[in-house]
Formats: sequence, C-alpha cells, structure tokens
Amino acid sequence: MDIYRQLSAKQTMTTNRILTWEGCNNVRDLGGMVASNGSKTHWGAVVRGDQPARLTADGWSALYEHGIRTIVSLRTHGLDEKDHPIVTPPHPDIQVVSVEIEDVTDKEFVEKWASSDLWGTPLYYTDALNLWAHRHAAALKAIAQAQPGGVLFHCIRGHDRTGIIAFLLLALAGVSLKDITADYELSADPVRDQLLSERNTNTYEVLQKTLANIHIENYLLQGGMTPTDITALRARLLTT
Repeated sequence: MDIYRQLSAKQTMTTNRILTWEGCNNVRDLGGMVASNGSKTHWGAVVRGDQPARLTADGWSALYEHGIRTIVSLRTHGLDEKDHPIVTPPHPDIQVVSVEIEDVTDKEFVEKWASSDLWGTPLYYTDALNLWAHRHAAALKAIAQAQPGGVLFHCIRGHDRTGIIAFLLLALAGVSLKDITADYELSADPVRDQLLSERNTNTYEVLQKTLANIHIENYLLQGGMTPTDITALRARLLTT
C-alpha cells in the first residue's frame, strides 16, 4: 500500500476529487470520504470514470502518474457496445479486467427501464441489484483482488454502470448516504434530474430507498464474494 501513502501525502491539502485526464470528461478519485468508523477512503486507491479508450497520450500519462495499475471495464452482456471498446493501455503493467454487470437479454428489464430512459437514473438500481448480485459481486471482487496500485472502474459515460458500483463500494465502506449522493450527482445529467423531478423524487430519496432494502455485505457474499474478498476490499478502500 506504499503507493496509497505517497498519494495521500500529495493530496491531503485538497478536497477536490475531480481529476483532469485529457480525453475523459468524468473522472474522480473516491478518496477523502469519511466512513462511519471515523476512517477515510484512501486517495488514489479507487477512481471512477468514463471510457479511458478516449484518453490522449497526456491523459494516459496522468492516469499512470495517479497510480492506476488496474482498469475494471463495466460492460453489458448481450449489448454490441461500439462506443465501449476494450481498453488497451500503453503501459504494459496496467491490467484490464472486463466484467458484465448487466444483461440486455433480460427483455422484461430492458422494456421496463430503457423504454422510458429511466435506465439513466438510480430508479433502476433496485431491480438491477435483485437480478444481478453475482454480476455486481464480480465487479467488486475484481477491485478487491486487483494488483497493488490504484484501480479505475469505468463505463462509457461514467454515470450509470459506474454509479451503481460506486454506490456499492461506498456503502460497504460506511460512507454516509449524503456523501454517496453528492458523489453520484457530480456526474451531472439534466435529463436524469428532470426524470426524477417528474416523479416527485430526487437522487437522495431513491438511493435511500435502495439502501434500505439491501444489506450490502450480505448481498455481496450471496453474489459470490468471500469474507476474505470483503476484508481485502475494505482494506483497499479505507485508511487504518
């Protein structure tokens, strides 16, 4: 974990988690967030973002200098994702892991959420969590078992697939719902906000209801993570 200590020392004077990596538009470090046990999330340990295949040479340099050594690509089973190519890092010591966390061959799910654009809001989280515990657990397991160094997890925009994994990670770490919501809303989306407003709700209320219906650790264990994985993930996420 030496790389985390170095990054922590470098970034203790800032609370700005938004990262500027040329070519990407929605990247931020999940460090510096207070957990329920009084510890904080590691700077440089886990970063959420949009498609790194768009990074310029300078963008890749910034990613590498930030300490990222594993990229977890969040994908959708059954979807031809032309805008979501497999990432090929220019640095040979960066590993890439692809995990399918959704399944568009589930016609009922797709019709319910995609037909009204609600797939771009957290309203779909509860159904997705109920359907795909093994898929979400696989994504978090990939982060827990990543090689030493920082982990970037991403989708295309860094909003929805990335958002649900960030929700699970931060909830497992014991970050407050207020801070989880604030992080989610940093991925600005006026359409999403309008859709929620039309239904007389907001992001905080939706995430609150989602969290009330799930015990995060049990959910991940039922999805296939082991207690060792959970311990490793918390160690990666949290300072001691």
